[in-house]
Amino acid sequence: MAKKITFILFFTLLKFTASAQILTITNKETKEPLDQVTVFNKKTNNYVTTNGKGQADISHFKNAEILEIRFFGFKTQTKNYLDLKKINFTLQLIPTILNIDEIVISASKWKQKTSDLAAKISTISPKEIELMNTQTAADLLTVSGKVFVQKSQQGGGSPMIRGFATNRLLYTIDGVRMNNAIFRAGNIQNVISLDPFAIAETEIIFGPGSVIYGSDAVGAVMSFKTLSPSLSIDEKALITGNAFTRFSSANQEKTYHADFNLGYKKWAFVTSLSHNDYGDLRMGSNGPEEYLRNFYVERQNNEDVVIINPNPKIQTPTGYTQTNLMQKVRFKPNKNWNFEYGFHLSETSSYSRYDRHLRTKDENPRYGEWSYGPQKWMMNNFELNNSSNNSFYDNVTLRLTHQKFEESRISRDFNDNLRETRIEKVAAYSTNLDFSKKLSKKSNLFYGTEYVFNDVNSTGINTDIDTNISEKGPSRYPDSNWSSLGFYVSNQHDFSKKWVLQSGLRYNFYSLNATFDTTFYPFPFTKADINDSALTGSLGLIFRPKKSWLFSTNFSTAFRSPNVDDVGKIFDSEPGFVVVPNPNLKAEYAYNTDVSVAKTFGDYLKIEITGFYTSLKDAMVRRDFTLNGKSEILYDGELSKVQAIQNAAVANVYGFQTSFEAELGYGIGISSSFNYQKGEEELDNGDKDPSRHAAPYFGTTRLTYNANKLKAQLYADYSGSVSFEDLPDSEKEKDYIYAIDENGNPYSPSYVTLNLKTSYRFTDNLLISTGLENITDKRYRPYSSGIVSAGRNFVVSLKANI
Repeated sequence: MAKKITFILFFTLLKFTASAQILTITNKETKEPLDQVTVFNKKTNNYVTTNGKGQADISHFKNAEILEIRFFGFKTQTKNYLDLKKINFTLQLIPTILNIDEIVISASKWKQKTSDLAAKISTISPKEIELMNTQTAADLLTVSGKVFVQKSQQGGGSPMIRGFATNRLLYTIDGVRMNNAIFRAGNIQNVISLDPFAIAETEIIFGPGSVIYGSDAVGAVMSFKTLSPSLSIDEKALITGNAFTRFSSANQEKTYHADFNLGYKKWAFVTSLSHNDYGDLRMGSNGPEEYLRNFYVERQNNEDVVIINPNPKIQTPTGYTQTNLMQKVRFKPNKNWNFEYGFHLSETSSYSRYDRHLRTKDENPRYGEWSYGPQKWMMNNFELNNSSNNSFYDNVTLRLTHQKFEESRISRDFNDNLRETRIEKVAAYSTNLDFSKKLSKKSNLFYGTEYVFNDVNSTGINTDIDTNISEKGPSRYPDSNWSSLGFYVSNQHDFSKKWVLQSGLRYNFYSLNATFDTTFYPFPFTKADINDSALTGSLGLIFRPKKSWLFSTNFSTAFRSPNVDDVGKIFDSEPGFVVVPNPNLKAEYAYNTDVSVAKTFGDYLKIEITGFYTSLKDAMVRRDFTLNGKSEILYDGELSKVQAIQNAAVANVYGFQTSFEAELGYGIGISSSFNYQKGEEELDNGDKDPSRHAAPYFGTTRLTYNANKLKAQLYADYSGSVSFEDLPDSEKEKDYIYAIDENGNPYSPSYVTLNLKTSYRFTDNLLISTGLENITDKRYRPYSSGIVSAGRNFVVSLKANI
C-alpha cells in the first residue's frame, strides 16, 4: 500500500512538473523581478509574459528552437528551451538605453516587432516612467522626446505631434478610443484624466492610423496600456503591491499612490488609487518680464478687487487636486481563454483657465472668474480574448466599453454679477472585434470591426451671484448624437528575410444628428443631419539588406469626420470673435508619406531618421461666416465678428525626426532626439498662414548612468523660437501670452532647460528618487501655452513594494 501511495505521489509530481515549467526573469543590476517581459516563440508567433514576480510558464515552448526574451529598456536575449534548462530556468536581463527592436501592440492591436512595421513608433517604458517621475500623463508623453505639449493652465496638457494636435490626434486606453464627439480643435486637456501610476506602457504611432483606429487618427495615435492583473503560476497566491509618495517644490505638489495585485491560478485582481494636490505654480527667475503675474482678482464684499501680487513669479490661480481609481478583474480558465474587466474613474477639482485670467479690457481684467469645473471620466471595459487555430482566426479580442465624460466652463466678467456655467456630458459606447490569422509562414492577416456611439447633452445656467437666482442660459452644444461603424483589413507579407510589404484598408460610415435650441440665438436652422462614409488605406514597404540596416517607406491616408464640436458649438475663440454652428460639414482627409532609415553599429549605437509630408484636404478650419446675413453679433456683451468651422482649406505639414542612442560602457549611455516640423494653411484669399499646431523645432539630449542600484540621468530639453512674422494670425491676437520683441510685437522665445533625475534602490523593497528640474531657473513659456512652465523644481519621492 505504501509503495502504491509513493508511486501515485511521484506520478502526480512528475505530471505537475511536466505541465508547468517556470521561467524566472530578473534585472541583472538590481536583482528585482521583471513584470510583463515577453517570451516570444518566433516560429509560431505565440508568447507569454511574466507576472509580478518575474515568472512565466513556458512548458508549451518545450520544443521551441528560438525563443526571444524581450523587454523595453533591456537587451533582447535569444534562447532555446534547452538553453534555459541548462541555467535552471532563471534568466537575468541587462539594462540598456539601446532599443533596437522592441515589441509593440499599437500598430495592429497585436504584438509585433518594430522591425516588421513601416510606421514609426516610439515607446515609453515602465523603467523610464519610474525614473522621470512625471506629474501627469501629459508630462509623461514628453519623456519620448518626440511630443511637444501645450498648456493653457496647470491642469492640462495638449500634445502637438508632427504639426497636428487636439482632435486630429487619437488617444486609446487598453485598445479603446478615448476621443469623443466634443473633442475640439482648440486645446484639449483629457489626457490628464489618465493616471501615470496605472500606465504600464505608452506607445506613440506617428502619422495616420485611421485604418486600424478610424476617425481622428490623422497626426498620430497615442496608445496607453494600463496595469493588468497578474496570475499566479502555482498554487500559492501571488501578492504584489506598491506604495508611493512624492513632493515637488515648484507647486508644492503632494502625491500619494498605492496599487495592489492579488493573483491566483485562474483569477487575479489589481487595484490602483492615486491622489494629487497641486498648489499655485512658481515660474523661473530668468526670462521675459512680460510673463510675470503682477496682479490677480479677488472677490471682496460683493466686488471684484484687483490685488497686487506680492510674488509675481507665483501664477495665481493655478492649483488643483485630482483623484484616480482603477480596478481590474481577470479570469483565465485555460490557456485559450482570457476575460478581463476594467473600471477607471478620474476626477479633478475645479481649476482656473490661467490664460483667460491674463486678458484685459479697458485697462481692467477681462474676467472676474474663469475656470473649468471638475473634469470627470469613467470607463467600464470588458475584454475577452480567445486563441484558437481555426479557419477564421488564431486570436480574437472582443471589447465592450462604456465611458462617461463630464466637463464644464464657469465664467463671469469683471465686476459683473452674471456667472455663466456651461456643462457638457457625453455617454460613449463602443464595441471592438479584432482578429489575427497567420495565413502562411510569410503572411499575417489582421481584420476587425468597430462601432461607436456618443450621446451628447449640453446645458447652460446663468446665475446672479448677488441674489443666487439661476435661470436657463444658452448651451455650448446642441443635444446630439454621433456614431461610427467601421470595417478594416490589414496584411503583412514577408517576401523574404529582406523584404516585407504591409497593406490595409478601412471603410467607415459615420452619422451625426443634432437639434438646436433657437431660444437665445436665432439660428436659421433647427437640425443638423450628416450621414456619410470614408475610405482610407495604407501601403508600407520594409527593406532589411543586412541585420544592421532598416529602410522603410509608408504611404497612408486618414480621415476625421465632423463631430458635434465642429458642427454645433458657440463660443468666443479669442477677443472680438465668436464661433457659431455650421451644419454643412464633411470629413477632412490626410495623405501622408513617411521615409525612414535606421542603422545599428553592433550593440552600442543606433541612428535613425524619418522624413514625412502630410497634406490635409478639405480641412475643417475657423473662417469668417455670417449668421442671418450678419457678419457681427453681440456675444457676452461684446460686438464680435462671426466665424464658423468650415471645409475651407488645404493644410500641408512636412518635417523630420532624428535620434541616436549610444552605449558607452560602464553603465553610461547617451541619447538624443530632434524634431523639426513646418506647416502652412491656405487662407480664403489664397495666401498661406503658418499652421497653428506646427510647434517650433524641439528635442531632448540625455546622459544616463545605470549601475547596480543607482540610476541617474542628466538631460536638456530645448525648443526653438517663433518670430512675430512666423506666428499664425490667430496667435498674434493673443499677445497677452507671448513675450514682446524689440518692435513691440508678440513672439515665442527659444529656451533650453537642464535637468537631473536619480533613483537609488536601498533595499529590494525600497526606492528613493530625486530630481532637480530647470536647474538654471529659466523663465519660459512653451509655444502657444497660456501658463509659464515651472521654475527650478526639486522633486523627491519614496516607493515601497512588496
